[in-house]
Order: sequence, then structure tokens, then C-alpha cells
Amino acid sequence: MANFELPVAGVFEPLLQPSRYKGAYGGRGSAKSWFFADRLIDDSLALPGLRSVCIREVQKDLTHSAKQLLQDRLLHHNLGESDGFRVFKDRIETPGDGLILFQGMQDHNSESVKSLENIDRAWVEEAQTLSDRSLKMLRPTIRAKNSELWFSWNPRRKLDPVDVMLRQGVVPTNSIVVQANWNDNPWFPDVLEQERKDCLADPDEVDDYDHIWDGGYVSTVKGAYYARRLTEARSQGRVTEVTLDPLMGVHVFADIGGTGKSSDAFAMWVCQFVGTQVRVLDCYEAVGQDLATHLAWLRLRGYETPGTQMWLPHDGATHDRVYSVSYESAFTEAGYEVEVVPNQGKGAAMARIEAGRRVFPSVWFNQSTTESGLEALGWYHEKIDKVRNVGLGPDHDWSSHLADAFGLMAIAHKQVRPKAAPTPIKYAGWGQ
Repeated sequence: MANFELPVAGVFEPLLQPSRYKGAYGGRGSAKSWFFADRLIDDSLALPGLRSVCIREVQKDLTHSAKQLLQDRLLHHNLGESDGFRVFKDRIETPGDGLILFQGMQDHNSESVKSLENIDRAWVEEAQTLSDRSLKMLRPTIRAKNSELWFSWNPRRKLDPVDVMLRQGVVPTNSIVVQANWNDNPWFPDVLEQERKDCLADPDEVDDYDHIWDGGYVSTVKGAYYARRLTEARSQGRVTEVTLDPLMGVHVFADIGGTGKSSDAFAMWVCQFVGTQVRVLDCYEAVGQDLATHLAWLRLRGYETPGTQMWLPHDGATHDRVYSVSYESAFTEAGYEVEVVPNQGKGAAMARIEAGRRVFPSVWFNQSTTESGLEALGWYHEKIDKVRNVGLGPDHDWSSHLADAFGLMAIAHKQVRPKAAPTPIKYAGWGQ
């Protein structure tokens, strides 16, 4: 057998200890994939008969897998058939009748996933794309004695299931998670160093630097409807500390999920119109909650009547398929002045987006309470037909409810006449 010695960057040394869950997250060039590929090879040598699987959420073919990387690492370490490794089209055989498989979780259901019960190592690549459904199927399925689940990913959103599991709140028992970036890689290549510097120097790319290279969450998606305007708001100091003006009324703009099921989402932005400024104080989103929950949040945050006006989309007057009363009647009964914005007709979604773009230069956001809303605005983007390469309108995903509520605010902004001149916003960098 070849003399094999696993090269390990210092940042990954904690992951050498046995653990049920192992995770490595960070930016480009950190050698996360190299580490886990080498670790899989090393464990296969040390534990003959080891059964492993490399997993992605979607794997249309083996070009979307770690198979080529594992082949390259075997070649790099001069390991081959004489050492017990045999590469086939759909698998890699390892010493002692061991095996490395490559599978996509979307190809599995509750029955077929049972084929993974005897797996000893499960490495999830690009784990930021793993759905909650897939994660919930995978975790109890990998149940062999001393089995381990490995996750490598470049963070995308705080609410991605792998981040929720391994970085938010209480992580599973027996977990080791490390952050690794380009500057933790002792073998960081010169070609990537130049790419990194170019990204930092390019005005069109620098906003993505933190996500690409330092493992930060995505703040804007390329092609997102509000990406450039959100970047401008940050650079101009309009994402800051915004306080409520007690002399001005409060406006709450809502979006109602249109599925007619109990899983409907309900989103709200809270703002004040002060002079030409739109001062966004807060945002809220809930799924599968009743009207009492939304009202309780408003009261807890101090957005009570009188002085608070509730704005609803056109279906606020009729959306009673889930609840015994309409949203309009419920908020009216609670004491709010309710305004239902008429249906904008054909092209309503794009009308809201264009209104949002127009008003954005006048918007100030209270950073500490609008983080989830800013994330949604930075993500909200057009759905593309990849075959014809044409736009199909806004992509109705997790970001669309808060984005639609923001658009409703922009539509209504033209109808509201401010009653007082603006008072200064509490912001240290703003002019006196």
C-alpha cells in the first residue's frame, strides 16, 4: 500500500476527532472540499469496508458530484488499485469491499432513502442548497454505529436548513463546526489570490466579496430587482438607526399569502412618511399563524391604535377562506384605520416593483429590526426560463411576500401627504 499521509490545514484539525456531525463553512478557496475528500479517502484506508455516500440536493449526473474531485485526490496521493481503490462509472470501490456512492437527495423519498441506512459516512456537498425535507430524511437514516454526517458549504442565508441546524441556536449533540476561508488555506493558489484581489477592486463585484471570499451571507442576488438600490442605501448610510417620530402617524403595509391554506404567509412593513422620507421602522413575517398572532406582534411593538393605519392588498377584503372573518374586518374591529389598495390589474407585480424602485432613494431602514426584510429585498428576483433565456416575471419564493408588501408601501406612498417637515434621523454619520 502507498505511504499515505493526510495533509491538514490547521483550521480543520478539530474535525479530525470522531463526531456525529462535522461541518465546515466559509468562502471560496478555503480547501473545504479538499479536506473532506482527503478525509473520506483516509477513513477508507483506516477502516476497510467503510461505506460512504457523497450527497447533493440535486444531482442530475455525476458531473454534479464529488466523484471527479475524489479521483483527482486519489491521483494526487498516488493511490490506486494496488491500494484497494477502483474507480467505476457510478461509484468508487475502496479497501475491504468498501464503497463510495454519489446521490442526490431529491431523487429519494421516505422509502428509497432507507437504502442509506448502512452508510458509515455521508458527506453533503454544497450543503447550503439542502432542503429541510432532505435534511429531515437524511439525519435519522444515517444510523450505523459510529456513523458521521459531514457538511461543507458556502453560507447563503441564515435560514438555510444547514445553517439553522449547525450555526443557529443549539446545535445537535456531538457536533464540531469550523469556519474556513481563503486565508486559512496554506495552499491557496496564486491564481485565486489574483481573482480575490480583482473582486475587491471591481466596483461591480466588491459588494459580493464578503459572501464569495469571507463566507458571509448573501446580501443581494445578482439580477435582483432591488440589488443596486439596496447597495446604494447601505453606502449612503440609509441602513442605520431610525426612531419613531411621535408627531407622525404610523403606516403598516401587509401582504397576504394567496394559497388559501393555513400555511399562508403574512408579511408586514411598518413605516412613517416624514416629508419626502420613508422611514422604515420594522418588518414582520409569519407562516401558518392566525390574525391574533399578527395583532399581538403589533401591540407588543407599540404599533397600536389610534395613529396607526393598516394598508392591505386588494384581497384583504375577501381573504376569508382560512379565517372566519376577512383581514379588513378583523383589523377594523381591532381599532385600526384600514385602507384596502385596489387591484392594480394586469402587470400588478411589476407595477409594485417599479414603484419600489422609484421610492427606494427616499427610504431609510432601521437596521436592527428590518434585517429579514432587507434580506428579502436583496433576494427578490426574476424567474428565468433557462431554455429560452427569457424572464417570466418575479420568482414567487420565500422573499416575495415581504417584497410585495414593500411594493404596496411604494404604491401607497403617492397617496399619502406628509403633515410635517422631517425631523433628524438618529444617525451619527448624518449631517447636523
